[in-house]
Amino acid sequence: MTSLVAIERRIEALRDVPALGRDAAEELLRLGEEVLEAWLDAKGEEPGRDTHEGFRLLALHRQGARGVPSFNACRETCREIAYHCNLLSGSPENRDHLERMMGMLVEHLNLFVHGKMEVEGLGEFCCASRPLRQQSAVEERSDG
Repeated sequence: MTSLVAIERRIEALRDVPALGRDAAEELLRLGEEVLEAWLDAKGEEPGRDTHEGFRLLALHRQGARGVPSFNACRETCREIAYHCNLLSGSPENRDHLERMMGMLVEHLNLFVHGKMEVEGLGEFCCASRPLRQQSAVEERSDG
């Protein structure tokens, strides 16, 4: 199982590559799936292999949200990742923009899941990782 920190590093590395190429959408989609696999693993569940609306990512989200209503806060992020993946499967003129946007969405999903693993109530009010960022800022001030 890939750690969320390793996934974050891979997303950052992809973001620094101009014109990621044809495999970018597939790689970003796979990273999104790995984020949700990490969530399910942390809950003691085996990630499924099913798809929903043609995407394993959406099926993994549904599986991860069972019994955790606040996890639905990242549902639209997952749907946006799938949407951008569909857009990138063609050859649109604004490919670079779409790749960057899909990368930001996968990064957002990773931040949400990472924060949700650390802060149980994260997502009950919005999908922002504000409690995690606030804790990080407090820790930085106490270290400095």
